[in-house]
Amino acid sequence: MTASAVKILIIDDEPPIRKLLRVGLMTEGYTVLEAADARQAIGKLEDDRPDLVVLDLGLPDMPGHDLLEKWRNEKRNLPILILSSRTDEAGIVKALELGADDYVTKPFGMRELAARIRVALRHKLQQQGERPVFQAGELTVDLVKRIVKVAEREVKLSPKEYDILRILVQHAGKVLTHQHLLKEVWGGSTDVQYLRVYVRQLRQKIERSPDQPEYILTETGVGYRLRQAD
Repeated sequence: MTASAVKILIIDDEPPIRKLLRVGLMTEGYTVLEAADARQAIGKLEDDRPDLVVLDLGLPDMPGHDLLEKWRNEKRNLPILILSSRTDEAGIVKALELGADDYVTKPFGMRELAARIRVALRHKLQQQGERPVFQAGELTVDLVKRIVKVAEREVKLSPKEYDILRILVQHAGKVLTHQHLLKEVWGGSTDVQYLRVYVRQLRQKIERSPDQPEYILTETGVGYRLRQAD
């Protein structure tokens, strides 16, 4: 599993389905969160901030359509895939009109579901104006799979190292202040020395010469800037 893996929240009241999804999605490299009903799902969304939701419509405490509508009315900007045994056209159309990104019917194939998840994550990045895959020189960062490579060799990063690199990638070519990075990665309550330590570790992993970096550039007294994409 890559560092800081994509978090997927499964909302389904059937334990066997949740287990099947958990095993299959973890094999694909995702971090899996689970909820058996809408109440648990709402708490998970607030506390764990998943990157994508797989939602069953037949929940015991709230119709899945209502939960979907609630989140879209709240402007929750995350992909939501419906996974349901309902195959009637009206139910499918309603879910899509309420803002579902895709609709998969049970029984389902794990390979198909994984492919649809990748498409939904890629589409989200494109909507945000981000490239799904960033490349500069020999450095490649796949923001969908969260895989970092240097000269085609995968580099293992810690969650914090990946988070710093991800934020730099999202703003490639722009100077990001120490305060901005501290707020995004640590919530703003951490000393700048922590940031310097992690950037140094990150450079040791992705730079050919960490003391003369070509990717993560220091803006003295201000912050850091990532080299623009090719």
